[in-house]
Amino acid sequence: MLIRIHKSYRDVVAICDSDLIGRRFEQGKFQLDLKESFYKGEEIEKEDLIERMIDLHKEDVTFNIVGKESISCALKAGIISKGGIKKIAGIPYALIFL
Repeated sequence: MLIRIHKSYRDVVAICDSDLIGRRFEQGKFQLDLKESFYKGEEIEKEDLIERMIDLHKEDVTFNIVGKESISCALKAGIISKGGIKKIAGIPYALIFL
């Protein structure tokens, strides 16, 4: 999995399964465009990602999470619920705005 923090007045944390980078998924009028320029960041292991999500969630950040593994970590970290997960072309994603 990959994590990238975009610094802004409110940091944006982009988390994505590594195998999805550079791909585009469409379903009707909706799309997920997983551009390297936004998602490609630090490679991170599952347990480290969960800890990082928990720490970042305490801050004033926005999360953009895509992929089965990444969503699973977010659920384990307690930053999303199953009801907050959407899918486009079978690819799960979640957006968290605090």
